[in-house]
Amino acid sequence: MERTFAFLGPRGTNTEEAARLIFQEKGNRFLPYRTIPDCLEAAAAGKVDYAVVPWENSLEGSVNLTLDWIIHKIDLPILSELIMPISHHLVSAKREEPLALSQVTKVLSHPQAVAQCHSYLHEHLPHAEIEYVSSTAEAARLVSERFEEPWVAISAMQAVHVYPVTLIAENIEDTENNFTRFIVLGKKPLPFPESEKYKTTILVTLPSDFPGALHQVLSAFAWRRLNLSRIESRPTKTGLGNYYFVIDIEQKMDDVLLPGAFAEMEALGCQVRFLGTYPVFVKERNGARISLR
Repeated sequence: MERTFAFLGPRGTNTEEAARLIFQEKGNRFLPYRTIPDCLEAAAAGKVDYAVVPWENSLEGSVNLTLDWIIHKIDLPILSELIMPISHHLVSAKREEPLALSQVTKVLSHPQAVAQCHSYLHEHLPHAEIEYVSSTAEAARLVSERFEEPWVAISAMQAVHVYPVTLIAENIEDTENNFTRFIVLGKKPLPFPESEKYKTTILVTLPSDFPGALHQVLSAFAWRRLNLSRIESRPTKTGLGNYYFVIDIEQKMDDVLLPGAFAEMEALGCQVRFLGTYPVFVKERNGARISLR
């Protein structure tokens, strides 16, 4: 059965690698989209079966564009998560004479990639202008096409194999503890192997007239001994001081504990939106296979 997957493109992004790692069956089709909203809208509109998008980075935190689009624009459940190590590399267009770093006038990349390579850029390219583009692969593509310009791109290694670029420097990220969480969203369930780790993600809106409501929400999990791996606020966009709370619970949806916690929160006047319960997969940095943990 053929399935179609939208990923943040163009070809050669970390998101494409994540999608292909999770779904290795023959017959799957992977379609690049220009932006994260484009991926999510394609899945919501049924143009593709599923969307694969970045969700959170260990150095720079959540990808707010993904969060806000899921909160405000679409209603798609999270079906799976892949945690993948991220490495960034400096590339230039192929040319007869190698491009010296002192000659570089512009660095192109995605904002998250630039932030994750701040130390290298500060030390080696403080004179260069930074230009943000929609993805690291798009940066590599643009640099390869403008070979007459002394530009470089921060990209994933996949882009080196897709575009006519030259590798200048490898692994320029600030730390090797650089991991990104990618999520799969879609309307149809997907068959996944069993995992030792599952998460459930919800969106909670607090009542405005209940002092201490957030404390009460956390208590609903604490006395049930439910572990939370993340709680993050995002503006409701209805006024200053009004927030949603995205909460990751380290447990698969069950019939007793989680429904009980949700009911307790709703009794306080909170609104609880279920975003998904899903298996978590991990790609080890030094291994070619995906392991589960």
